[in-house]
Amino acid sequence: MAWRIVIAGGGFGGLYAARELERLLPAQSARITLVNDVNFMLYTPLLPGAAAGTLEPRHVVVPLREELDRTDLRLGCVTGARPEQRCLMVKTLEGHSEAIEYDHLVVALGSVSRTLPIPGLAQHAIGFKTLSEAIALRNRVVLSLEMAETLDDPEARAAYLSFVFVGGGYSGVEGLAELQDFAADVIEQYPRCRLQGMRWMLVEAAERPMMEVPPSLSDFTMRELRRRGIELRVGHTLEQVTDRSATLSTGEVVPTRTVVWTAGVKPHPIVGRLGLPLTEKGRIRVDEFMQVAGYDHVWAIGDAAAVPDPARPGQPCPPTAQHALRQGRTVARNVAAAIGGGRKRPFRYRTLGVFVDLGRHQAVAQTLFVRWSGFPAWFLARTYHMLAMPGVKRRLRLIVDWTVDLLFARDASELGQLGHPPSLEQESPHALIEQSAGGTPGTEPARTGA
Repeated sequence: MAWRIVIAGGGFGGLYAARELERLLPAQSARITLVNDVNFMLYTPLLPGAAAGTLEPRHVVVPLREELDRTDLRLGCVTGARPEQRCLMVKTLEGHSEAIEYDHLVVALGSVSRTLPIPGLAQHAIGFKTLSEAIALRNRVVLSLEMAETLDDPEARAAYLSFVFVGGGYSGVEGLAELQDFAADVIEQYPRCRLQGMRWMLVEAAERPMMEVPPSLSDFTMRELRRRGIELRVGHTLEQVTDRSATLSTGEVVPTRTVVWTAGVKPHPIVGRLGLPLTEKGRIRVDEFMQVAGYDHVWAIGDAAAVPDPARPGQPCPPTAQHALRQGRTVARNVAAAIGGGRKRPFRYRTLGVFVDLGRHQAVAQTLFVRWSGFPAWFLARTYHMLAMPGVKRRLRLIVDWTVDLLFARDASELGQLGHPPSLEQESPHALIEQSAGGTPGTEPARTGA
């Protein structure tokens, strides 16, 4: 009888756990099932590049079926679990619910954006955690330039040309730097906007951005951002968001139509419905072997689990890709050991390096005890991500995209209608509003208002 191993989540941890289990366990001894809501893994460190147009969005994702040989991929959403009965509840794409039984379960559900009870935040801000958010943000920047170009009033135009990022972690700094770089390139095509100029702002509650890196690298980052004209509001918080402004803790009101929220992550909400012990911050409580307390058949890794950090006793591992993928490999070996009667091994990985791409051939990095900044750090960052991307074919696509970006200007098309085809009812009043004279979906009146 084959062992039934179920992996919930197809991110870095889930994918690498499945790959390692395929390598370790013969096909006749184990049946591996991976449950994920989409059929790809997002390479999150390259998300800013996709948002800024330096990378084709399809080139920052890894098709799961392409990387897995004999894992059964089930597309659906995890809705709960009954660990006592060794059963995972899943809602499939077709809409029906099913119970997947297992002998061993690996929870790798990842994280979502952490929000705070700030008035207007959920209604008017946009996150920067998923591929759809990254593409929507790029389209928002281009559409804002288009709208601002049509306005005669400089004050009304200024709100469309102001972009506020809240959260000075890795994703916030990289997203801001890459998108500002993109906007600085394409604004040359908008005469009115070019004359008035844009306003980019980073709001961070701590005294400096990227508190995880040494102060010298944070200082270089702040100097580089300020050199580009980006305003830094360190030691400040966001108090309120409307469709036309953002209010800071100092009382400053920033007229803006775009607020990007990148202030941290939290475990996926479904983690709380699995019936497993949690920490105060909502992560699954596990030991150094990534085994859930009280359940010898349940394991948890990645952002959803509080895996003890060998570098910081008493603290969980940071929610980074480099930790998740190595946890995936280690947990696969431990599951294989539990099945075959071998010896489990604790998770001992310590952070080897940090890379933060700032665009314009600038970056900051730390590798072991060496700190890098400027062009050398940028080259190291791109080399590292190219080598870490699974599959030779995808690495080559990254190289081609980066080379094209060096030789040609970036495209300024706003493709928000992708995936949203117009109705075939051309004569209906609703279709007449949706269709423009050129045959493409028109802009809704609410989006064009000043």
